[in-house]
Amino acid sequence: MTIKLTARKHTAGMPRTGSKTKARSDQTFAGRQAAGSRVKPRLSQGSRGRRSAGKGASARKGRSGSAALRRQRRKRMLVLKGRGSSVSVRPSRLAQEPALPGRRRQAGLSEAYASGRSAGFAARSAEIHGESAGAGVHPQGQGQLAPPQPAEPVHVQPLQAFRRSLAEWFGLRSAKRPSFRDALALGLAFREGYARAAGLSPAALGVPVPLQGKATVVITACNEERTLGPLLDELDRLPLHERIVVLNGCTDGSFAEVKKRDNVVIAYDPERLGHDVGRSIGAALASGDSLLFMDGDMQVPAEELAAFLYERESGNDVVLNDISAFLPPFGRQDEVTRCKVFLNQALGRPDLGSSSLTAVPHVLSRRALEAIGTAALAVPPKAQAIAILEGLVVSAPCTAEVIQRNRLREGNSGTGNQVAQLIVGDHAEALNEAVRRLGPRLYWQSMPRQELAKARNG
Repeated sequence: MTIKLTARKHTAGMPRTGSKTKARSDQTFAGRQAAGSRVKPRLSQGSRGRRSAGKGASARKGRSGSAALRRQRRKRMLVLKGRGSSVSVRPSRLAQEPALPGRRRQAGLSEAYASGRSAGFAARSAEIHGESAGAGVHPQGQGQLAPPQPAEPVHVQPLQAFRRSLAEWFGLRSAKRPSFRDALALGLAFREGYARAAGLSPAALGVPVPLQGKATVVITACNEERTLGPLLDELDRLPLHERIVVLNGCTDGSFAEVKKRDNVVIAYDPERLGHDVGRSIGAALASGDSLLFMDGDMQVPAEELAAFLYERESGNDVVLNDISAFLPPFGRQDEVTRCKVFLNQALGRPDLGSSSLTAVPHVLSRRALEAIGTAALAVPPKAQAIAILEGLVVSAPCTAEVIQRNRLREGNSGTGNQVAQLIVGDHAEALNEAVRRLGPRLYWQSMPRQELAKARNG
């Protein structure tokens, strides 16, 4: 069979083909045709990559091997999701993140999955032989992966073994501490490998945030029977050392709801103390290295709370909640928000904006608690001022939307409500503490009239 090639019509911007070049292409094509090789017609730019619907099995036969490999790779892709959260981690998508670009991040996720699988195999082997399930991370094991079992409650011992293995692997991985987003992605990959090898449900292992120290959560509540149960369930997904619930002035079933839980320290006072005094009492009872403060009427996903604990261990003494993105413009802000901004500016920290210890969640280190004192926590703005004046590392790297989640009550809604007046008074007390230490000018400096005019006029 003879195939005749027709020269393409020359268009603007396209180099013209000479006769010698065309002759050589004809000879090359004829040689390939004589050798019996298959010649793929050249497609135009608009048609490249399109597949014809009329191609038969013979045309797909040459690509069947590569297609099978692609299918196998797709089956091996990990889609790791945290229960009850919008976090969805896929290695191919994570490879596009700027923190760990390209193959380096993909390799990190593969390493985390393999290490988790190895630790899961070791834990399962120890359980079969009746040994302790707290084995550390071992080299990657051989053999087939155990299929994941249906979601069922995990006993405390296997859960603690997983968290211990994750923290141990993460601590030995590298000297440079990654961002929380990268750490969570690595933890999810480690959890997936561990769960598959140990025959557990990944969701039952909680949020895989690697914490090196002991974390304590302090919850203050007053008549929060409906929200305390879901909040404690969400906190169970975090690697917490202890949970302290301060119940004050409760007249509903809050005490009975908390009493159902194991390993919860309950501080009860029949009088209504308020959130601030309750946090001060809970902090005095805490023994952890990091103290997470929450209110009993707020439902915050565990993944968001894990970010505060992780950032605390990244070198911060006080981790505040940055709610600037949820606030209205300055002209429509309330007096409480303006007091927060003014206090931070007076203390030389305008970068904190409206972030304050008045809002939850926030985390304090043991060092910060000792420098501030548990009694000062009863006045959160004053405690924040002391932390800044003492030179502690105060930052607001995390965000949790709590404005819409805050339960509206008779005393905390409306202009000039009782809670707002109390918070304004607390900020006045904080400014008084700052003036006592720094003088009336605080961090503001007086400038001569000429320099002030020069700065104003540019």
